[in-house]
Amino acid sequence: MMTALLSPSTPSSPVTAAATAHSAFRLSLNPLLDRRGTVDGAWWPRTRDAAAELPALISAVDQRLGRAVLRVGLYLDAWDHIPRRIPAPGRQVRVGWFRSAEPHLITLSIAGTAPITLLVIPPGTANGPATAALTLAATGTVGVRPADILHPAGPDEGIPGRDGSASWENEGGRVTDLVPARPAAT
Repeated sequence: MMTALLSPSTPSSPVTAAATAHSAFRLSLNPLLDRRGTVDGAWWPRTRDAAAELPALISAVDQRLGRAVLRVGLYLDAWDHIPRRIPAPGRQVRVGWFRSAEPHLITLSIAGTAPITLLVIPPGTANGPATAALTLAATGTVGVRPADILHPAGPDEGIPGRDGSASWENEGGRVTDLVPARPAAT
């Protein structure tokens, strides 16, 4: 099974994994979009500047799916310069930001279909690990956490949830300091 890796300049042309090291790919989508996995694909932005990066993502997804992205939801602390709206052909795409979401995910509400969830690969990630994450995210992620897909994708210092605490706390758990064990009585 070949996963489609998409370039913003030619969003519908698949490229092989070997060719990706020198190409400008940034997006992979599960061709089935069956909604069974944790994510429906992955996106590898060049920067954390949402105003600069989101227009190309919206355009690529619009072209790939033949449907319009209507809304984008992202984790507030993972991005800089988040606009309220992004201009797109014939519409304004609304941008919502949240602190209760998974930091490595972005959600795209699409006209006529269920929302698409993409794994965000941190900018600056090396080509090899990014390619691996792009491929895995688009080939089946049932039961796989976003952090597990990104594990080989390099450092994400400063992004909450890398240790799983964000998902634990979002599910009702609470991270506490460990209490030192008492010495054994002799």
